[in-house]
Amino acid sequence: MADFLRDTRLQGGLSGQAKAQVPEASLGALWDRVALAVSAAEPQQPDVWRQRFRGILEGHRFQPGRQILHAAGVQPHACFSSCFAIAPLANSLEGVFDALHDSMVCLHAGADVGVDFSNVLPSHWEGFAHASAHMGPGPFANLWSVARGMLGRGNGHSATVALSLRCDHPDIESFVEALPARSADLQVQAVVVVLDAFMQAVQAGADWPLVFPLHGRALPPGAQVCERVWPGQAEPQPCLVHRHIKAQSLWVRLLQAQRTFASPRLLFVDTMQRCNNLWYAEHIYAANPGGSVALSVDAGCTTGSINLTRFVHDSSAEHPQMDWDQLRAVSAIAVRFLDDAHTLSSFPHRRLERNAHSTRRIGLGITGLDSLFAMLGLAYGSPSSLELTEQILRTVRDAAWQMSAELAQEKGAFPAFDATRHAAGAVVLDLPHALQDAIALHGVRNSQLLAVGVDGRVDPLADPVSHGIEPSAGAASAALSAEQQLELAARVQACVDNGVAVNIHVPSATPAIAFDAILQRAWALRLKNCLVQRAH
Repeated sequence: MADFLRDTRLQGGLSGQAKAQVPEASLGALWDRVALAVSAAEPQQPDVWRQRFRGILEGHRFQPGRQILHAAGVQPHACFSSCFAIAPLANSLEGVFDALHDSMVCLHAGADVGVDFSNVLPSHWEGFAHASAHMGPGPFANLWSVARGMLGRGNGHSATVALSLRCDHPDIESFVEALPARSADLQVQAVVVVLDAFMQAVQAGADWPLVFPLHGRALPPGAQVCERVWPGQAEPQPCLVHRHIKAQSLWVRLLQAQRTFASPRLLFVDTMQRCNNLWYAEHIYAANPGGSVALSVDAGCTTGSINLTRFVHDSSAEHPQMDWDQLRAVSAIAVRFLDDAHTLSSFPHRRLERNAHSTRRIGLGITGLDSLFAMLGLAYGSPSSLELTEQILRTVRDAAWQMSAELAQEKGAFPAFDATRHAAGAVVLDLPHALQDAIALHGVRNSQLLAVGVDGRVDPLADPVSHGIEPSAGAASAALSAEQQLELAARVQACVDNGVAVNIHVPSATPAIAFDAILQRAWALRLKNCLVQRAH
């Protein structure tokens, strides 16, 4: 552990200055530093909150994102956000390379990045004057892969980039065909943004139109037009239908790609938007790598996880029990910690800063769920494990929303908050009535509160535990069905306003037809993303 602390290096900061080693040789000193740094955001009683933050960090009960652990109290202008989504690319070379620059700055600051290529002109758009600007998304996606590789994997540059494209973009087939060239790079992930209309077309055996916004261009004679909400736009846009394909044909390509390359992750964007607390102010178009944080244009999120294995009374007893009071208390303090970290964070550029302060997104998650099951003698996916999971997530959810409402009363709601329309959100309507009343009275400090990801780069700080809600390596075998994993993920997602990273583990011999049933089931369960992975 001391080696990890001594060898871990900080991000270079926003200006790329020389790296500095983490000074601590003990976990206690690390927790002291982080608690002191984050409590500086408290205008009243900073010492009280320093002690409370130190208390939840101690024993790994709460694990902040890696940037906070590495840089808080050491770098004066550190970025504490875990992820960003870069604005949709403009229809010009300048727009493309501006977005590439913004992406690399975010990655260099240690944040994961989601980049959507759906605004890149399709290849072979007839009559467009600057042919080099519309090679299609594929060649430009390759630029991101090369640039990400140039950052290297050492010196703290472990951040990942997710490259996404809509399922109705005219170049979606070539985007999927290019996956083999990128599948070996674990720090560059492919994502296909899937619409409900596409899933319905797959089920109906219907044709699927590949389209692109006209953006004021003249309509060719005899051309067909439809309307779609496109990334970066709030209202439906008139789109030229380039051609039709069989929805089932594209679907089979996606299934085969996931089976062979464990890529692309499918992002069910309409579900994400329906459950977006900011449905009235933004449109979701991307996500962080892993899919746990749904993101709009220039959005970011500050994250951390509660280590569930630390909330068991006397784990050596014959019938160990959960410590529900401590789980509630730590969840509440963790929300305040993340909100303070957000306040102190620097941002790679002004657009990200404006969006971040307008929405104050945070993502409190959980980790070690399967390890907790083992401590309590429960089988992953069993009825008892599902009931416990739901109880845990409801406890964390209610404590988080309660603290955010109290913070709004104390420090103010997030600036984009609209009391009337926020109250009509699907997630808010599912909260206990007392919480809805508190939010109506005082507002809420953070536009999003919960996000359950998988971060193996932070979890090893604690004693080895399972990552996120994932089954441990021993449980992810033929004895654990895909349906059990999906059902557990659905129980978690029902309590989480943001996303849950859904990785379904199946035996290596699983045929492609089984992938069809799993991914269709994931969409039907209203999961926000899904990736099926075969055992090696």
